[in-house]
Amino acid sequence: MAKVKKAYFCTACGYEAPKWLGKCPACGEWNTFAEEVVSRGDEKPAPGFARAQTRPVPVGEIEEVHHRRLDTGSTEVNRVLGGGMVRGSLVLLGGEPGIGKSTMALQLALGSRGLRTLYVSGEESPQQIKMRAGRLPGGDGECLVYAETLLEEIIRQAEAVRPDLMVIDSIQTIYSQVLESSPGSVSQIRECAAMLLKYAKTTGTSILLIGHITKDGTIAGPKVLEHIVDVVLQFEGDGNNVYRILRGIKNRFGATYEIGVFEMRNEGLAEVANPSEILLTHYDEPLSGIAVGAAADGIRPYLIEVQSLVGNAAYGTPQRSSTGFDIKRLNMLLAVLEKRVGMKMYQKDVFLNFAGGFKVADTGLDLAVVSAVISSYFDRPLATGVCCAGEIGLSGEVRPAPRTYQRILEAARLGFGRIVVSGYYRDKSEVPGDIRIVRVSRIDQLPKAIFTEEM
Repeated sequence: MAKVKKAYFCTACGYEAPKWLGKCPACGEWNTFAEEVVSRGDEKPAPGFARAQTRPVPVGEIEEVHHRRLDTGSTEVNRVLGGGMVRGSLVLLGGEPGIGKSTMALQLALGSRGLRTLYVSGEESPQQIKMRAGRLPGGDGECLVYAETLLEEIIRQAEAVRPDLMVIDSIQTIYSQVLESSPGSVSQIRECAAMLLKYAKTTGTSILLIGHITKDGTIAGPKVLEHIVDVVLQFEGDGNNVYRILRGIKNRFGATYEIGVFEMRNEGLAEVANPSEILLTHYDEPLSGIAVGAAADGIRPYLIEVQSLVGNAAYGTPQRSSTGFDIKRLNMLLAVLEKRVGMKMYQKDVFLNFAGGFKVADTGLDLAVVSAVISSYFDRPLATGVCCAGEIGLSGEVRPAPRTYQRILEAARLGFGRIVVSGYYRDKSEVPGDIRIVRVSRIDQLPKAIFTEEM
């Protein structure tokens, strides 16, 4: 009888210890160790792959190669991946339950024309997948569906089919018979991810893994899972809102500053080529507390509506509430308003919201946030056709926002007549003649710039 080995693993980082510990020595988290059974005595060996003989070579002798990329059939996904999925890469897609991860994965498998795809489902039956595929766009001739959770069987079928793209839904439901622990455990996730990475690199098959996330918003399982894979994508959005954002967190083959915007419909996820159209609202008459900011996520500019409500604090201590914006940065901006402009924010409740339920971390929206707060404070709407783009410092200076020129072009394209930017913006690039650039160097110059109709 084979000897059974028991070990304790940290569920946060995957650290292994021979006994239970209250605090993980690797990541410092408390009460994260769980006992698992690890036995390698009489189990079947892990599937092997042919390996090429290699030797150490000087870096100067290594030939540069251009990665071959697979067209996923989605312009937004290709944008986030940097032009498509690299052959032999391992991509991890995470998101909240019901956000649309399986729908996106199946839509990619159906829409990748000319590619042989294998959709492996560990959570749904083939009949359930067929029901969803019936309402999604794209053909289904090259997409094979396989319901299995045993990793060795999945790899055996993949070697027989030889797909160009393989989807695993989800990595937490897959297990290997090499280990005795249950699916979803730290050791199973780590072992399965490492084995799939080895298969992808050996055969050149691109693999898309779907991962669950915890209540904190991080991908479930050990942190080593994110280190193993080549690309980590986060699918974000509010379950009560129809819009979704695909964001790159890690990408070994490209940049991580791109985003993809989708709209959830009955027929699947539809690409949103112009996010500004869904983030701007048209009103019959001007309203106070509303400002439009020119944001930029990576190299993609878009305009977003900032809504603010300022009222008297009823219980002495003012309330601060923010949806989609960092509450600490909002408190900083309110303190700057009080110190540099003289507004008595210590007596006011402030509520901030972004249209569309978006979460924005762009510091270039500081000027738009402050403009919305000033508008609500004085109960006076902004002048017609005004847009803002700038970052505010603690001393009240207005600094240029990254990619200010691209923001100006986006505002001009959508018909705005004036954009307020930093006075230190010195780019001499030509801008469209139908938009005026108003420069402010200090925050106390902002009210005149946003309330005056003609400047």
